[in-house]
Amino acid sequence: MTPATRRTVLKQGSALAALVACGLLTAPQARALADTAAFELKTMDEALKALGGTPADSNDIIITSPDIAENGAVVPVAVTSKLPKTQEIYLVVENNPFPLTAGFMIPAGTDAFVSTRVKMGQSANIHAIVKADGKLYAARKETKVTLGGCGG
Repeated sequence: MTPATRRTVLKQGSALAALVACGLLTAPQARALADTAAFELKTMDEALKALGGTPADSNDIIITSPDIAENGAVVPVAVTSKLPKTQEIYLVVENNPFPLTAGFMIPAGTDAFVSTRVKMGQSANIHAIVKADGKLYAARKETKVTLGGCGG
């Protein structure tokens, strides 16, 4: 971590802690604000590192997306995790300008299912990264895009 980055993290962390201590912000809201920096990273490796490292492949994660999307601006994606104690689900799209495209917290005792639409600049693999019982797991599915949605 560079000194400028460390300084920024300390400043932002201190500000969030002060807001939580004053009751102006709840702890989950503070965490959500702190996590937004991961969505600004420009490579898949950086995004995975921000999420906690390299995930293990899993057959217990099911990604549903079209094989061919006619419009990359609105690609429907659904993820189901059969992993016990699923806590979080993230979507990472290879080759996008900002690969980390979505993140979801999964409340305990609920079905681990999310559905959304993502932008894809070009044909790519969509990765579902699942945090379950404190560990990271992943699955991927290729989706071909005929008209890019990220300025393409």
